[in-house]
Amino acid sequence: MPDLLLELRSEEIPARMQRKAAGDLRKMLTDGLVEAGLTYDAAREYWTPRRLTLDIRGLTARSKDIHEEIKGPSTTAPEQAVQGFLRKAGLASVAEAHVHSDPKKGDFYVAHISKPGRAAEVIIAELVPAIIRSFPWPTSMRWGPASAKPGSLRWVRPLQTILCTFGPETEEPVVVDFEIDGIRSGNVTYGHRFMAPGEITVRRFDDYVTKLEAAKVVLDGDRRKEIILADARNLAFANGLDLVEDEGLLEEVSGLVEWPVVLMGEFEQAFLAIPPEVVRLTIRANQKCFVTRPQGDGENLSNRFILTANIEAKDGGKEIAHGNGKVVRARLSDALYFWRTDQGDLPDLEQLEASAKKFGLDLKKPLDQRMARLDHLNVTFHAKLGTQGERVERIKRLAEELAPTVAQSISPLEGEMAGRQEGVASAAATRSGLSKKEGVSASRETTPSVAFGDISPSRGEITALAGRASVLSKADLTTEVVGEFPELQGAMGRKYALLQGEHPTVAAAIEEHYKPQGPSDRVPADPVSITVALADKLDTLVGFWAIDEKPTGSKDPYALRRAALGVVRILIENRIRLALTSIFESAYEWANYLNKNAAATLEVKAEQIYRSDLLAFFHDRLKVYLRDQGARHDLIDAVITPQSDDLLQIVRRVEALGSFLDTEDGKNLLAGTKRAANILAAEEKKKTAIAETVEPTLFREEAEKSLFAAVNQAEKQAGEAIQNEDFSAAMLALSVLREPVDSFFERVLVNDEDQAMRANRLALLARIRAATDQVADFSRIAG
Repeated sequence: MPDLLLELRSEEIPARMQRKAAGDLRKMLTDGLVEAGLTYDAAREYWTPRRLTLDIRGLTARSKDIHEEIKGPSTTAPEQAVQGFLRKAGLASVAEAHVHSDPKKGDFYVAHISKPGRAAEVIIAELVPAIIRSFPWPTSMRWGPASAKPGSLRWVRPLQTILCTFGPETEEPVVVDFEIDGIRSGNVTYGHRFMAPGEITVRRFDDYVTKLEAAKVVLDGDRRKEIILADARNLAFANGLDLVEDEGLLEEVSGLVEWPVVLMGEFEQAFLAIPPEVVRLTIRANQKCFVTRPQGDGENLSNRFILTANIEAKDGGKEIAHGNGKVVRARLSDALYFWRTDQGDLPDLEQLEASAKKFGLDLKKPLDQRMARLDHLNVTFHAKLGTQGERVERIKRLAEELAPTVAQSISPLEGEMAGRQEGVASAAATRSGLSKKEGVSASRETTPSVAFGDISPSRGEITALAGRASVLSKADLTTEVVGEFPELQGAMGRKYALLQGEHPTVAAAIEEHYKPQGPSDRVPADPVSITVALADKLDTLVGFWAIDEKPTGSKDPYALRRAALGVVRILIENRIRLALTSIFESAYEWANYLNKNAAATLEVKAEQIYRSDLLAFFHDRLKVYLRDQGARHDLIDAVITPQSDDLLQIVRRVEALGSFLDTEDGKNLLAGTKRAANILAAEEKKKTAIAETVEPTLFREEAEKSLFAAVNQAEKQAGEAIQNEDFSAAMLALSVLREPVDSFFERVLVNDEDQAMRANRLALLARIRAATDQVADFSRIAG
């Protein structure tokens, strides 16, 4: 079977586009080949900064001949229908059609279509130019004299050569000949731009890879990553250092080089006074380099960095490393200036006094000054939702309202706190292969929440600390470091808060209130962090619902789905009980009170926010979360009602229901309950009379009496258990219905000829449904 080799070589393709572009090329070409009637055994894509390559193995040499019949209308059909059939079948006239007969339908037209197969080279020569012209680059360009002409070729960077060969392993492959905008396909490519720029004649993929490697080009992007990572680790280790690994940077760097050469540079020790996060981001963002740390040191960085060159220099790379070091030093000088400036006084303190008074800020403290400036400058959060200062005030008031609930739910007694600390330590030890004692140290990095030990606030202090953390939560947005590196918001706020002597839980909350930022990000565990995180996200959600800017389809510009999922995870994973509708109302009232400009808009949308739309949005996010955790979708649907606003209670009900239905009693009760519900639904649809209450004097069978007594007992006990929020006990109470329900359906005819008897028995079935509906809607459960 023949193989196809295709290479599109151009000027440097941006690293972020390469992997997807290679995948797009594979999909577009293989889909086109299959649609044209060809098959293949395997296809794999490759990429470098200057080329996209496709290797397709076992491609059929020719498409099959096609013979098909297209059935048309009756021979007596109107002319319009006949003409439509001719156009569809590609026939010039009715004379080219055949007439078939059917005993029932009579005579009708049929077109016999025969299409001879085509050579694969012909199909490829048509497909590739069409793919090149329609390729889905995020951005593309035109170039050269031809760029002025309408319809000229567009590519991400100027396309230079096209290599396209086709043939079996046992024969000399042929060049699939085609041309696009003056670029003709061939069997020639070129090696490394500087070290081996000459022509390379290629036959098929195997010698293509070998010759490229000899010409200093590593074709496989994943292999380039492996080379860079291994060489960087070894170089760091040889210098007594550990590489700080970065998968995103590794992916980017591998897309910048065709022949990776790993080197080490350095900068002055004085720059290590800058926080490690800032050093790392400065070097990463500006020079695409990796940082290192002393071996065994999990926190501090060294003054050496790892860079990846695209050339083997004659001096061993000394000049390249020196040049990168000069640029890194210049960037770090800027970062050091930003770091020191952020800790100094602002020049316009006199203008900030009103804002300081409003928020109770101390203008002797740098972070307080930044918050006062954020309010003073009236930085807009959203045109309809006011300024950042107004938003901070809303978050503060909402956090102070939430704090007692959060404290009551998760602020443990000292013994429980010690248990939690030990649990985190054990988890950290397990991940790291350490002893439990060593795990305490490890847990500080993996779980930076600080509500452990002597610094843990009392329940009474949490409200005050949450208020303080809320006020400072956005203060670092006006710092120089965050202005340069927005991804450090929160992290820098925490550092600056600790430097000015804030309580550690306040500092932690400034960073952690943004969490979780995705399904794999951890949730805050400290009460103060939880409180501020909830207040921030709930204020955002209520605000955008109030102005009717909700997510639509795939569009979610304000990341509201992520915010709602964050609330869900915080509440569930910290086991917090919270009535969402009352919080929606509080958040709305604060927004309405504090943001006068948006008041009219908010009032219009108020009713739908509280009681339906936003709560339904949370239900959708909860369903996504629970399904990802392995919960059955039917159990979730059975438990959730439009009024369910306590997400933790929903989860507990789902857990209890799932456990119950795994038992024999649960399975049998489900079957009996669904049978009762189906009978009721059918009779209700027929408008059969159903008694309002069950009348025991109408019972004829012992099974009726037993079921009635069991329902009374189960309904009472399940109701009491639900009042106590003991859902397992509620399930246990319902389990006594299993035997009497089975016995009832075995011995009793529900649709008795006596109308009163039938109505009474249907009322008894309604009691079964009402008893089980206290826990869940069993009709929604599969099985």
